[in-house]
Amino acid sequence: MKKFISELSTPKKLALVALILGFIAVFAGSPYVGSTIAVNTKNLALNTVKNSDKINVLELADWIIKEKSDYTLVDLRDEKEFTEYFIPTAVNIPLETLPESGLLRNQKIILYADDDLKAAQAWFILKSNDYKGVYLLDGGLDKWKDEILFPNLAADATPEQIAEFEKLKEICKYFGGQAQTGTTETVDTKIKLPTPKVTTQPTIKKTKKKKREGC
Repeated sequence: MKKFISELSTPKKLALVALILGFIAVFAGSPYVGSTIAVNTKNLALNTVKNSDKINVLELADWIIKEKSDYTLVDLRDEKEFTEYFIPTAVNIPLETLPESGLLRNQKIILYADDDLKAAQAWFILKSNDYKGVYLLDGGLDKWKDEILFPNLAADATPEQIAEFEKLKEICKYFGGQAQTGTTETVDTKIKLPTPKVTTQPTIKKTKKKKREGC
């Protein structure tokens, strides 16, 4: 079923979602049905995102280090969370303000929140409004913390894993993180997050609606 959905074009996916929700609405309001059906719209949106629509955290880290500027990185969390920590170069556009954000349809846009669910909703909103180059940061901020800020080398790591970890340590150092060694336990999320490197944030152009002329 997931494969079938993933192969559909965006308009067909939207049509399918509308059909499913309409079907549920009919029966949920029927006096002849004894129970209702709950639809998890977040997971539904997530299931429509293909792997080709995702950007790996290591790839994004490489782009930031190399100062690439052909994309706009969007943090979908609220302002308070954004102020506490954000991925360098990101602009803060909370999910509820996305439709009025002024993002251009021909921009390359990378979306992230704590995980993939909220980003998938934003991806679905933009794609359904004909935005072309929209991507998710795979795993969101949670994965950024785990793999970029606080990479972990287990005590029983193989030589290949140790070699890869040495590379990660340099990336971690660049972003002010703290590499972890000798443990298989999850990194304590209470470790103080580094202050993001100050960079010039992309300017989002807002288009003005033309006034209607004539009578």
